[in-house]
Amino acid sequence: MYKLLVNVDQLKSLLDDGNTVVFDVRHDLADHDAGRRAYEAGHIPGAFFLDHEEDLSAPKTGKNGRHPLPPLNAFAALMGSYGVRKDVQVVIYDGGNSMFAAHLWWMLRWMGHQPVSVLDGGWQAWLEQGGAVSTEVPKQPSGKTSEQMETISQPAMPTVSCDEVLLNIQAPRFTVLDARAENRFRGEVEPMDPVAGHIPGALNRPNTLNLDEKGRFRSPQALHESFIHVLGGTKPNEVVHQCGSGITACHNLLAMEIAGLEGSALYPGSWSEWCSDSTRPVATGN
Repeated sequence: MYKLLVNVDQLKSLLDDGNTVVFDVRHDLADHDAGRRAYEAGHIPGAFFLDHEEDLSAPKTGKNGRHPLPPLNAFAALMGSYGVRKDVQVVIYDGGNSMFAAHLWWMLRWMGHQPVSVLDGGWQAWLEQGGAVSTEVPKQPSGKTSEQMETISQPAMPTVSCDEVLLNIQAPRFTVLDARAENRFRGEVEPMDPVAGHIPGALNRPNTLNLDEKGRFRSPQALHESFIHVLGGTKPNEVVHQCGSGITACHNLLAMEIAGLEGSALYPGSWSEWCSDSTRPVATGN
């Protein structure tokens, strides 16, 4: 069972065992059709495509962020429709930086599914190492496939709400870790949301620090040292991850687990939800 990362050779072996579901979640925040076009041009054989805007987000209200989480049971039903069962290994890949793959990884863990992992290096690594390419769209399995999903009573991964983050500013009980680029955190630029800046009291650690020059995750030891450098003695279960809309925050959350720092939470709405209400405080600078 793989719970964090797989490499290309491991995925090739998994494709032959008949007990693996692969999801392609390539996406572009500036061009929402790019992922589907890429999938149609070629993908890992047997992989299903999921769209982050249509399949993996709830309807947007303008106040709940750019990628609001769907209802847990609705997401579980979606996963069941693709054959995700308790004993099935799930592998997820995206274009190469793994941020969209990490988001779906977290969502499956949120649902309580344990055997789920990210293809390290994504589609680019698959091509570089001679992985087969297909344009055939696989059929979803027929029949009842989601027995274990129907009994979900509560999320298996911790989250915090906007109200909890607001209360935390006045009475701190956790540390917010912002995964966005440094210039976005400081409020110097804001390419995605209408307000620039960050949540007061948050620390900044860009998710790009998780990867090496080839787009693979850095070693557990290197990641551990990097997070400890920012967080100091803060315990993992006292960390809440945040970014623009909850996606790259999951990249940091996955990296912390790779580093052996398990138990941190996610603020799903992140900055895009936070800044939608002008009464919430905004900080700029470092």
